[in-house]
Amino acid sequence: MSSLGFIMLCHTALHRAAQVARHWAERDCPVVIHVDKQVARDSFEAFRKDLADLPNVRFTRRLRCEWGTWSLVAASQGAAEILLNEFPDVRHVYLASGSCLPLRPVDELQAYLAARPMTDFIESVTIRDVDWTVGGLNDERFKFRFPFSWKRQRFFFDRFVEIQRRFKMERPMPEGVSPHLGSQWWCLTRQTLSAILEDPRRREIENFFKLVWIPDESYYQTLVRNYSRSIESRSLTLSKFDFQGKPHVFYDDHLHLLRRSDCFVARKIWPKANRLYATFLNDDVTGTRMAEPAPGKIDRVFSKALERRTRGRPGLYMHSRFPNPDWENGKTAAPYSVFHGFNDLFEDFEGWLTRRIGSAVHGNLFDPMRVRFAGDVPIYNGCLSANAKLRDYNPEAFLTNLIWNTRGERQVFMFGPADNQRPGAFMAIDANAQISVISGAWAVRLFQSNRNFSEIRAEAALMQRREIEFVNTLRHVRSRADIRIWTLAEFIEEPMENLQGILDAMEGANALRLTAAPRMVNLSGFGTFLQALKNQGLNPVTVGDFPQSDGTHRPPADRNRPYLVR
Repeated sequence: MSSLGFIMLCHTALHRAAQVARHWAERDCPVVIHVDKQVARDSFEAFRKDLADLPNVRFTRRLRCEWGTWSLVAASQGAAEILLNEFPDVRHVYLASGSCLPLRPVDELQAYLAARPMTDFIESVTIRDVDWTVGGLNDERFKFRFPFSWKRQRFFFDRFVEIQRRFKMERPMPEGVSPHLGSQWWCLTRQTLSAILEDPRRREIENFFKLVWIPDESYYQTLVRNYSRSIESRSLTLSKFDFQGKPHVFYDDHLHLLRRSDCFVARKIWPKANRLYATFLNDDVTGTRMAEPAPGKIDRVFSKALERRTRGRPGLYMHSRFPNPDWENGKTAAPYSVFHGFNDLFEDFEGWLTRRIGSAVHGNLFDPMRVRFAGDVPIYNGCLSANAKLRDYNPEAFLTNLIWNTRGERQVFMFGPADNQRPGAFMAIDANAQISVISGAWAVRLFQSNRNFSEIRAEAALMQRREIEFVNTLRHVRSRADIRIWTLAEFIEEPMENLQGILDAMEGANALRLTAAPRMVNLSGFGTFLQALKNQGLNPVTVGDFPQSDGTHRPPADRNRPYLVR
């Protein structure tokens, strides 16, 4: 004689449901099955015929079931009445779905329940303590009426909720009913379940819950509080949900996780998980006798998977997970350095820095003509093209792809006011960016150019305007980058100390003192050039207070310290 009976709610993958029902029935556990009326009649008849040889399997009247509606509760009620009436030896009733799979031998579950003969296992928490509902409507699901289907009639569902909120169309709770919520998969004692079904106020209570939103998560969970002698507010079924409130599906590669949980039943199992069905429906499967179900053992794995799914990996952008602005998990994947104006002031600055840090240094990646990759190659890691037109289609994505494709190697590149300025705002709010700026260095390149002065003045005005906008962006309150800004006049006063500070930040504790310095361009006559710009009506304010007289920087008295060659 069995002390345990099962109710199964089935609507798909009936061949798998038949396997599980047979597994339980052949081990002396009565099974009452409800099959959704939306299932084709020939499929239902084949399913029933497949189980016709089992004397302890019953089928209940078919209802058309829909998520979030009363039909799911009505289906379980009808099945429960048959189970309690036709199998008087059943002491516990276990509600399962057609996609459930037993993880431990039936006799272990029977022994576990026999040791707790008066205990109901059902998640039942007050609406104040619920933080797992998705989409809100914690208390409103009881106060308002929900006559429209959330899936099929979403427009009317939302509008009717708005109307009820606006006009405060709240309805009273039935007397003696304190709303609770929880998982719809429960295991109740005969006494508790029969008391719920035989309640003299059953029709009144049902009429109330028929208009509650998702009543299968609240009907039994609420009424069990009125009749149960002992409640353990948890489910014996392992059921995990994602951030959208949708159940996780278990596949063959979850076998080890399912074993670790020590739970008696799991849902939702992929119908084609042949390995899982073959393993857990085998008589040779063994568990830990009387081990306590512990879904928490695998919570860390699911939490990590949830974080990976919702946040992604830092700096990785995919067509399947392109985040909304400021929702990404890190702008880029790794730290990188940006030098603004340095290759204007120093000769072959990229070559010197490459030798200093031991890794490739790019030129101006956002040059209007082409991408200046290190070595001037046409294709870089991850098939990034040097074509400027392709890069400028989405320069921020170009940068994030470069950093992702080369993670493990710090990327260093030049930037200036003549470049595409669009990525400037992106870099400013990227915590991985180290940005060093010598403002006004663009004037050095114009100073060395052999062009008409009218052209130089026009370009100087454009370069200064762009640079001022970039510097203002860097100084914005939203900036998260590691930012250093000098005027040209400030930088050349102590160039070695300033360079050393940048390298210290890049290399950390492993940074060595500079022993070789980059060669600064010849600035003889530069002060006069700046004065000429002023005389033409353009004040190069970003250059700083540069002296008009062309003094030279002499080597320091301490010959052991590196000095800058001019």
